[in-house]
Amino acid sequence: MKTKTVLCQHDVARILAAARAIAQDRGWAVTIAVVDDGGHPLALERMDDCAPIGAYIAVEKARTAALGRRDSKQYEDMINGGRTAFLSAPVLAGTLTGGIPLLVDGQVVGAVGVSGVKPDEDALVARTGVDALA
Repeated sequence: MKTKTVLCQHDVARILAAARAIAQDRGWAVTIAVVDDGGHPLALERMDDCAPIGAYIAVEKARTAALGRRDSKQYEDMINGGRTAFLSAPVLAGTLTGGIPLLVDGQVVGAVGVSGVKPDEDALVARTGVDALA
């Protein structure tokens, strides 16, 4: 039997705080989602003035990163590169830049997804949240 590392609420709070801080510092209204390794939501924070759709998109980006075990940008790049058949992949609805997996000792324990600003800015906020656990 194997032992599995899981995110606790303290970890989730650190992730949210770091992601929120960089978004606020830059004046970005975003939604931040944190999911476990199965893509199940652990936390969601929609900042003031972020469009309501951001809450849905952020969760889906995080879920895609967790289940796929890679940045959601890799899926977006694959699709934009011509592999449009990948759009029919089941479960992965957040194939847009801004979902970053959380790795601990080489194992994915969850992911952070961000939506609300430009793709690279979403990814920066998500990466800042992920790096808060380092």
